[in-house]
Order: sequence, then C-alpha cells, then structure tokens
Amino acid sequence: QVQLVESGGGLVQAGGSLRLSCVASGRTFSDYAMGWFRQAPGKEREFVAVINRSGEYTNYADSAKGRFTISRDNAKNTVYLQMNSLKPEDTAVYYCARRSGGPGSDYYTRNYDYWGQGTQVTVSS
Repeated sequence: QVQLVESGGGLVQAGGSLRLSCVASGRTFSDYAMGWFRQAPGKEREFVAVINRSGEYTNYADSAKGRFTISRDNAKNTVYLQMNSLKPEDTAVYYCARRSGGPGSDYYTRNYDYWGQGTQVTVSS
C-alpha cells in the first residue's frame, strides 16, 4: 500500500509563493511518474502538473505554465510543486497522485492510482 502525504499549503497574498511537498511511502517511488491536481469548491478536480520517473520530463496545465514548477527527489521519495505569482483563482485543495502505468492522458484522474489527502492553498486578493 502506498501512502502520499502533502504539506506546504497555507494562506498567501496574490503574487506570493508557496512550495508544496508530497512524501510517498514505499520503495517504488522512482518507478512511477507523479502528478499534482487541484480542486476548488464546486469544481471538478483538475490537472496541474506531472513529472516522469527520472524528473527529465514535465508537463503543465496552461494555467500553471510559467508560474509553477514540478520537481522530485527520488532519494527522499518526495515530489514538489513550487508555485509563484499566485492568483486568487489558484485557491484550491492541492493533491499529489501516483501515475499508474499504461497509456492515457496525464490530464485524467482515472490514470492515477494513489492520492494524498490534499493540502489547502488559499490566495487572497
């Protein structure tokens, strides 16, 4: 069983920065791509970013490009999401997730098999 635990959320003013972390249990962390999603109240969970096993490939939602950076440290079983130039519309619960193997778009939640409990990010205007 894999457990993912996010941290680093909080309240920040517009234009500020936050760094989210997600620590995974188990010894197979480096075997899987990892992603970040977010869910605002009343909205569906949406893709934010994904990183491949080695960290050499990343992909971002349009809303995150140029402002967010996903990275990972396989020695620490940790994936990060550095968020800069935050906007009020970034307010959401942020989740990390393990990308399951096989084909399919990184953008769909069904292609991820383990999820963290989420961490709240609130951006004030």
